Amino acid sequence: MIQRAFKQVDVFTAQPYFGNPLAVVLDGSGLDDAAMQRFAQWTHLSETTFVLPPTEVSADYRVRIFTPGGELPFAGHPTLGTCHAWLEAGGVPKRKDVIVQQCAVGLVQIRRDGARRAFAAPPLKRSAPSPVVLAQVAAALGLKAQHIIAAQILDNGPVWLGLLLDSADTVLQLEPDHLALKKYGLKVGVAGAHAAQEAPLLIARANREARAFPTREHGAPAETADFEVRAFAAPIGINEDPVTGSLNASLAQWLMAEGHAPDNYTVAQGTCLDRAGRVHLARETMAGTTVVWVGGESVTCIDGSVTL
Repeated sequence: MIQRAFKQVDVFTAQPYFGNPLAVVLDGSGLDDAAMQRFAQWTHLSETTFVLPPTEVSADYRVRIFTPGGELPFAGHPTLGTCHAWLEAGGVPKRKDVIVQQCAVGLVQIRRDGARRAFAAPPLKRSAPSPVVLAQVAAALGLKAQHIIAAQILDNGPVWLGLLLDSADTVLQLEPDHLALKKYGLKVGVAGAHAAQEAPLLIARANREARAFPTREHGAPAETADFEVRAFAAPIGINEDPVTGSLNASLAQWLMAEGHAPDNYTVAQGTCLDRAGRVHLARETMAGTTVVWVGGESVTCIDGSVTL
């Protein structure tokens, strides 16, 4: 066991302790799978990453991503958080305009956008869920059929059942049966649009919905959002994830393609966990290829070393 550089980063927030924390071991060389998994279980964060030398010539670094329950081929907040930590620790990308991360799904491009960084959403596979699965999940979430506008199985490495609900209020009021969701073995992501005309009223309310629009007097970003998102991941040991980049990437690709969302929008996530995560989604067409960028800010909360 040796001392390794370590950071704990809060992702999808500019204000520490309002986003989704990530543990980053900046030198994972020589660690086997069991050691990485054990440390990820010990941190008990939704994800822990290990930075390694790349094996692809165009990549700047390679990363392995672990949850308490296992390894992920790709995840969004670990992508942005690891990139933030790598750059802060002195990493120098090969290109000025983009950082290239190597992970199990392949090469992921990350660009700088002022204080934010944004990753290019990886290719998405999607399909319709079976009526039986949809009914089981709806019951576990306490949803009636009229609450669900659309549903898709979304796969960009991690697999989610994505649900578009009738409103942000419906999303915020969910009280899932996490044991049932774990039994079904499905991670579920739900999204609902905020009614713009209701935003001033929501700011004034001292209830859960009001926290979707936190104010600076409470220390959180004063930034409204177009959609509310929640991510339930009991099958991998996380009942509710504070802010989820991979889910928002796949939701955006689906919702934009089907006309349920505009080409640019902002998501609030973590509201029900007293967080104030913000995810910025943008669709661009470059050289005939459509790319969805998933962006947010990151801030370092712990900087030091870990014995591994």
